[in-house]
Amino acid sequence: MQSSFFDDNNKRRFSTLEEIKEHMMGMTDDPLYSAGTNMVICRGNPAAKLMIVGEAPGTNENKQGKPFVGKSGQLLNQIIKAVNLDPEQDVFVTNAVFRLPPGTDGKALRKPTPAEIDWYKPYLQEIIQVIDPKIMLLTGGVSMRSVLNETKLGITKMRGNWQQIDGRWIMPIFHPAYLLRNPSRQPDQPKALTWRDIQEVRKKYDELGLGGSAE
Repeated sequence: MQSSFFDDNNKRRFSTLEEIKEHMMGMTDDPLYSAGTNMVICRGNPAAKLMIVGEAPGTNENKQGKPFVGKSGQLLNQIIKAVNLDPEQDVFVTNAVFRLPPGTDGKALRKPTPAEIDWYKPYLQEIIQVIDPKIMLLTGGVSMRSVLNETKLGITKMRGNWQQIDGRWIMPIFHPAYLLRNPSRQPDQPKALTWRDIQEVRKKYDELGLGGSAE
């Protein structure tokens, strides 16, 4: 297992979230700039100790400029609220890829390519360093690749398992969009497993004394 998110030659470039955002909003050399989609960086509380890393913006996120604001975002907020955490105050949400990858053959979007994930990765690393979360939830395979360099094991094998890197507790979970496609609440189905996972997250949150709303 890796011991750090960061390569030895990765020197920190920014001191604040505002510096990162200002730089990223002005970028014209990133691989998805030519597609004409918007830069979508973050939402939530920069002082929060729980960070959620999404995959890439969808069409609603591209329009509003914030991650997880469509149906997946509404479900994510419900999951957070289910363990008495506030989606705006107790959580900071960002992405692994910061522009919508436009789809082909009539589709609105596609999965980011490995090259795109790797290109944006240094900016996610900068955001992690500045926000300094104690707990990170990785939603789906794209964020797992970016943060954990995981390319072999899928989310079904990785979800619900803690890893500790750089003093942070990290858990992959199902992406809310996957839960919307698999609505069954039967035991051992994605929704039931996610409920189990988020309870473990709340337990770790309390063990670390991170505050948040009382249960």
